[in-house]
Amino acid sequence: MAHSQFDQFLREATYRDPESDSTLDRDAFYGLYTSWCYVSQTPRELEHTFRAAMRQRLHPRYKLRMKGPAAADYILTSYHAVV
Repeated sequence: MAHSQFDQFLREATYRDPESDSTLDRDAFYGLYTSWCYVSQTPRELEHTFRAAMRQRLHPRYKLRMKGPAAADYILTSYHAVV
């Protein structure tokens, strides 16, 4: 089965951290996805499509963290006080 852009996004922009007490919230997760799309020059899917794809791929108890260039882009565009 071919891997979708959602699988690639999860591999390149997130990692599981079972030791963490927190995870990405709903808005930050989609924001990271939009940053990943920008950085990787991948067409962005609609939010409801993204959310449905993530429900199929992730267990609700997974604790995800950001990584890579998409994380840096997300942080810099989301937190204007940093810039």
